[in-house]
Amino acid sequence: MWIALPPGLLKMRRLLLVVWLGLISLAAGLVPGLLAGPAWAAFALPPLALMAWGWVMTGRNWRSWRYAERADDLLISRGVLWREETVVPYGRMQLVEVTSGPVERHFGLASVQLHTAAAATDATIPGLDPAEAERLRDRLTELGEARSAGL
Repeated sequence: MWIALPPGLLKMRRLLLVVWLGLISLAAGLVPGLLAGPAWAAFALPPLALMAWGWVMTGRNWRSWRYAERADDLLISRGVLWREETVVPYGRMQLVEVTSGPVERHFGLASVQLHTAAAATDATIPGLDPAEAERLRDRLTELGEARSAGL
């Protein structure tokens, strides 16, 4: 059963997009507009167009993320143009971390990062509710210990 990421991650990413590109748009339009004339304020249009495109693409990217806890492994799927599916067997997990930076904490989000012996199979699930991230960490750690005991 696939589990989608919570909408808080989409809200956070879109807010960051609007803040950063809004500031760039303001600087690109206001400074030339004041110094060289109102026609130069058109320099604000490319960052605004990029913001509109980014708004749509952020939504598409967010919808592409999902994960599934299966009997022997964790499956993570993501990507819009290039689909990527990562399968992490429970017995190969060496470390499961829950991280949350200042912006993520403000939005009540956390990420789960999985580390394995092979660097190519390291995986991250971003934007989870902190309680869900801790539950997933505990479950994956428990399953990883149970599966690796037989190796």
